[in-house]
Amino acid sequence: MKARIRVGCASAFWGDTSSAAAQLVEGGRLDYLVFDYLAEVTLSIMAAARMKAPAAGYATDFVEVLRPLLGEIARQNIRVISNAGGINPQACAAALQAACTAAGIPLKIAVLLGDDLQPQVQQLAANGIQEMFNGAALPAHCVSTNAYLGAPGIVHGLSLGADVLITGRVVDSALVSAALVHEFGWSWQDYDKLAQAALAGHIIECGAQCSGGNFTDWREVPDYEHIGFPIVDVSADSHFIVSKPEGSGGLVTPLTVGEQLLYEIGDPRAYLLPDVICDFTRVRLVQQAANHVSVSGARGSAPTAQYKVCATYPDGFRCTANCLMAGIDAVAKARRVSQAILDKTTEMLRARGWPPYSEVSSELLGSEATYGPHGRRQDSREVVIKLAVRHPERQALQLFSREIAQAATGMAPGLTGILGGRPAVSPLIRLFSFLIDKSACALSVHLDGQVHAVALPAATALQAVAEDLQPPRPEGRAEANVALVKLAVARSGDKGNHSNIGVMARHPEYLPWIAEALTTAVVVDWMGHVLDPLHGRVERWYLPGSHSLNFLLENALGGGGIASLRIDPQGKAFAQQLLEIQIPVPQHIADRLA
Repeated sequence: MKARIRVGCASAFWGDTSSAAAQLVEGGRLDYLVFDYLAEVTLSIMAAARMKAPAAGYATDFVEVLRPLLGEIARQNIRVISNAGGINPQACAAALQAACTAAGIPLKIAVLLGDDLQPQVQQLAANGIQEMFNGAALPAHCVSTNAYLGAPGIVHGLSLGADVLITGRVVDSALVSAALVHEFGWSWQDYDKLAQAALAGHIIECGAQCSGGNFTDWREVPDYEHIGFPIVDVSADSHFIVSKPEGSGGLVTPLTVGEQLLYEIGDPRAYLLPDVICDFTRVRLVQQAANHVSVSGARGSAPTAQYKVCATYPDGFRCTANCLMAGIDAVAKARRVSQAILDKTTEMLRARGWPPYSEVSSELLGSEATYGPHGRRQDSREVVIKLAVRHPERQALQLFSREIAQAATGMAPGLTGILGGRPAVSPLIRLFSFLIDKSACALSVHLDGQVHAVALPAATALQAVAEDLQPPRPEGRAEANVALVKLAVARSGDKGNHSNIGVMARHPEYLPWIAEALTTAVVVDWMGHVLDPLHGRVERWYLPGSHSLNFLLENALGGGGIASLRIDPQGKAFAQQLLEIQIPVPQHIADRLA
């Protein structure tokens, strides 16, 4: 058994840079290289591709990126794990095998199956499956239905000697935690170590987001052009250090890692994964050396007996048009033109006996539309009109696509035309999430023509009770206001139709003042323009180990992902909006930050 294992992540999503893998292979001194490709709606895109071509449905980037690196990967004995298989893992493995054969490099490629529940959809519907957030019934026609598997199947494949392990849908962190469980021989009941392993995976699963990408203090990050992709160096006791290849760009500090710690989580006391329930509230981040951050303190408890499953289904059609409006009173002109287009086409739908639009979204980009009532810029001399509409019938949106062009000659001056030409009509895909007993998924590893069944480990019945942690109250008197960005960094992301905003104090002294000011009521008021008026709500949790707060904004994304008509369907800019809020602090803190 090795004393330490080094794992690097070369991809955060399908379409990430092709340069990261070579950087990590050449300069990372890795034991494992992982690639994460799957977002919540990616599988529906892959499913559509496979319907057109039986050999499609996986991340083709994976094979193309690995092709020139196969020799070096074999020479260094780097093992590769990826969910690049998407909806068609066996086709992905076949394509990679062909590349290995052509290069004369005999890597053993294994495939993990068992996540794809699409063949069982009719039976699931008959069993009365309900959406886990709103209780809705499973739609009649699903495009994809995949369970979020954990690490055991990957571990089994590694134990069989696989050099490359390709999966379909697994939780992102399992790509890393499986390597650690395999190498260190940890028990499936050693939940604190499993929580640390999951945290290591969570921190690097989004690639450069923990090494300077998407960081609040972007001015401090050097060399975006050659940003370093992350590496976790993990010891057998589960403590790990986050770093990046020597000489690469980017930045690794407690704040860059802390933003990623908080990214896309809900309750930090109970981050639910198939193999462990994680408690991140006591996680500590310490700068060990330049671009080296030590991470410790995650705790774990027994997982539930269920997998989360995400199905995607078509819900009518969508069409989005973008037009540039320039000149005097551009905002006012754009507002009138966008409303006129909607009113005119709505009348035309009615005249044809068609129902009205199911949903409309009108945003003026350049007028601070994403800020809602907090926007201050109404005097811009150029804005982009973004009109998005949804309708159950394709032909209704084809009419919309045709009719918007008339605005260029028949409405206000300064409309320069439709950006990108007439907009296309496309299916609108929604997410449907539910829980299912793990026994419903038959896991198997396919290697060298053999099929190996995977048995899940038994979980203990004991689960931890979440602590009700409250931040300390501030001492002294607030005498001045400063922007939150001076006191904290923040990052936001999405989970379905929910968004989180993680806020990490720059200094422990600031946290009580931030917590006193940023109540859930204040955040509801500040971010009310994105919250669903009926079902939107905000929850808050305190993480004392990292001097952080995490906010979950439920039903805040207009449907989320590709179902949302908004310009920010994943809440990526929510943290930027919150960072402008004013926080009352003592004068000595205000003077220090002036």
